Amino acid sequence: MLSALANSFRIPDLKKRILITLALIVVYRLGCFIPIPGINTHALAEFFNRLTTGRGGTLFGIMNMFSGGAMERATLMALGIMPYISSSIIMQLLTAVIPALEKLAKEGKAGYHKINQYTRYGTVALCLIQSYFIAVWLESPVRFQGLNIVTFPGWGFRFVTMVTLTCGAVFLMWLGEQIQERGIGQGISLIITAGIISRIPTAMYELFVLLSPSNPGLRQIQPLTLLVMLFLLFGVIFAVTMITQGQRKIPVQYARRVVGRRVYGGQSTYIPLRVDTSGVIAIIFAQSIILFPATMASFIPNPAFQRFAAALTRGSPVYYILYGVLIVFFCYFYTAIVFNPIDVAENMKKYGGFIPGIRPGNPTATFLDFVLTRITLAGALFVCIIAVSPDFIMAWLKVPYLVASFFGGTGILIIVGVVLDTVKQIESHLIMRHYEGFLKSGKIRGRR
Repeated sequence: MLSALANSFRIPDLKKRILITLALIVVYRLGCFIPIPGINTHALAEFFNRLTTGRGGTLFGIMNMFSGGAMERATLMALGIMPYISSSIIMQLLTAVIPALEKLAKEGKAGYHKINQYTRYGTVALCLIQSYFIAVWLESPVRFQGLNIVTFPGWGFRFVTMVTLTCGAVFLMWLGEQIQERGIGQGISLIITAGIISRIPTAMYELFVLLSPSNPGLRQIQPLTLLVMLFLLFGVIFAVTMITQGQRKIPVQYARRVVGRRVYGGQSTYIPLRVDTSGVIAIIFAQSIILFPATMASFIPNPAFQRFAAALTRGSPVYYILYGVLIVFFCYFYTAIVFNPIDVAENMKKYGGFIPGIRPGNPTATFLDFVLTRITLAGALFVCIIAVSPDFIMAWLKVPYLVASFFGGTGILIIVGVVLDTVKQIESHLIMRHYEGFLKSGKIRGRR
């Protein structure tokens, strides 16, 4: 592996791409420390600390994770890349239900650029809406448990906040596209991963404080517990890697055709059906649907709303049951959006392809749906386990939520998937130039 990394810097084009990627990520991290004008950042950080300590993370904790800590500091990149991701998912769903967009998506590169343009417009609209509500939210001391976050509230502050946050999100979207075109790896995914990884030093510091021998009275974690955590971490990473790369290969045989003096077809291939097609999207949707009403209700000083917020907060049995059901639902929902067995069966029949033992047409579509339904259930159940594992680790090992979040949940799925994609692209450059890859036998398979 070390020799493969060294060889990466011996190829001029690959070296240039890696350096450009690292430089753009540094620019992104610098933007996470430029505050919005008129914000008391210390009071806002204290509020987020109370939320994290008291309830183990809320909707704001999710936004803070995806923005790499920029949300709790109310900086230029506070919205992160989430508006662009939300706009992309909305466009993907609309493409599946609106015939005009579906036709546009089938027009090749021109249609892709047009849909990408609509996605950017949607990103700007979502940024303006979210930034306005964030500005109004920041102005109210009642929602911040008496802390004064905004120095001079009013329409001037709201306008500045909307412009600042929207420009930051659009600039972040541009950075992701530049990484995609000029760098290495999936640009947007790398930016999210960089934000999540940036929280590791803080988590390590909290862990060190809990282990510190200079404060025996404050020690909450014993060395044996730390050893268990390390084994658990490697086990979670291994399991996530296996599920991320896991797929069911459906064999496909193409009939031989003779056109003139040429023979076409006759080769064998396969359809890779992924065990976890939705990836992290199912968790994001489920968390947002549960935590949004609970977080909003917690700010209303009414006993009924407070009980409602408590029922949908981490630690409540209702929360875990509803969370698991939503994850399974969105795993199936997203899989149905991105993979249509009927279209696949029609394309196979059109080009003379068939699954051995299965008749072309509707029987093929039924068979693909049968297999996909069952392997998606296994992937959805695994995602449920990974999603709730930080909560159980936090309760079992008595560690802060920030430390426990690296043992599962959204962060570990994103990090593992993005690392696999990036290493796969680097390995492709190495093998194309007759260098050895990261593995001496076999090959690395990314998420796509």
